[in-house]
Amino acid sequence: MKKLSRSRRSFLFSAGAAALWIPRSVKGYSTTEMHSFDRDGQVEDTITKWDLDTPALCVDLDALERNLKTLQQTVSGNGIASRPHAKTHKCPAIARLQLETGSVGICVAKVSEAEAMFEHGIEEILLTTTNVTPLKISRAMRLRKWCAGFIQATDSLNNAHSLSEAARAVGITADIVVDVDPGGHRTGISPGQPALELAQEIDRLPGLHLRGILCYDGGSQHVKGFEKRKTQTLSRLAPAGETIDLFKRSGLNTEIFSGGGTGTYNIDHETPFFTDVQVGSYLFMDAQYMSIGGATNDEIYSDFEPSLMILTTVVNDQYKGQVTTDAGAKACTINQPWPIVKGETGMSYRSGSDEFGTLQYDNPSRTYKVGDKLELIVSHCDPVVNLYDQMYAIRRDQVEAIWRIEARGMST
Repeated sequence: MKKLSRSRRSFLFSAGAAALWIPRSVKGYSTTEMHSFDRDGQVEDTITKWDLDTPALCVDLDALERNLKTLQQTVSGNGIASRPHAKTHKCPAIARLQLETGSVGICVAKVSEAEAMFEHGIEEILLTTTNVTPLKISRAMRLRKWCAGFIQATDSLNNAHSLSEAARAVGITADIVVDVDPGGHRTGISPGQPALELAQEIDRLPGLHLRGILCYDGGSQHVKGFEKRKTQTLSRLAPAGETIDLFKRSGLNTEIFSGGGTGTYNIDHETPFFTDVQVGSYLFMDAQYMSIGGATNDEIYSDFEPSLMILTTVVNDQYKGQVTTDAGAKACTINQPWPIVKGETGMSYRSGSDEFGTLQYDNPSRTYKVGDKLELIVSHCDPVVNLYDQMYAIRRDQVEAIWRIEARGMST
């Protein structure tokens, strides 16, 4: 049998080993290496973010914690709660932080996300999407059998009857909220009498327990200009407020009136009976949200800080006026506005190529050469997070933890 060379043996061993054979003078720790330093989520070795192999998804812990604090102080001062949407981060470690800092629960978009969160210790979960197929309904009811804090949404009489039958089949009582359409005609039942009749039927059906309503107005979240956004939000939420008043006068349970999001977190509370806001992107922020303007800044939405970055490396600097990086669409998505180079001016970034990004200079605050690393403020945090298996939690440039994105790719 032919003897393997040392390099061949090292490669084959490292492919399945906890740590790679690599000279320590070389910077750029791989994912496999980083996990070898991981002790129950904490990185014990002194490793900076600049040592990471790229592209890498990194979150600034100090900025993240300030965003958590800003949100909780604001909503508490406005007399409501937060129920953050985990579809943004898909990460149980972050969901735990949100609950520990005062959120009443989390939201998820898909039953698979709910399952992943529950499997990792999260128990207060509101599924905002109506399940319509027998398989998804069955999965949701099985989850409810074990997770007492699991709440489901419905927006039709037929679906309510299906939920009732499925709940009785597994011997449980399922908590239900009525999804009310704010006018976008995407999901949800019409406000007013249609929603009231659905709620009354839920209240009568065996196996179901009515908890209230949800009304997510996605169309208002990115309206540019705070006053314009406020006017549209309150106008579109008003019918839902009138609907829950109908519920109250009919003797129905109205403990939950959940909705809104990052763009309207400091607006939604002005709607009567509103209980909690379904914020998501506030944790990370992104180029899309930064461009909508806030109550104190018409140009930039500065209520929350950008905390989520893609670390990327320059791989080509041969052409005048630009460099090429290793973070293209597979690392950044092609959502627009394009990513923003953190801390720099006079340059623009495009991630339209599958594997490569292009940094173009106009009047740049600096230039980059091959091997240099830079950070990108992401274009749209939700789909970007879904591209990665983990994110690195960074404090003052040091890697403090590795957070696994356990619900990555869970779209069913």
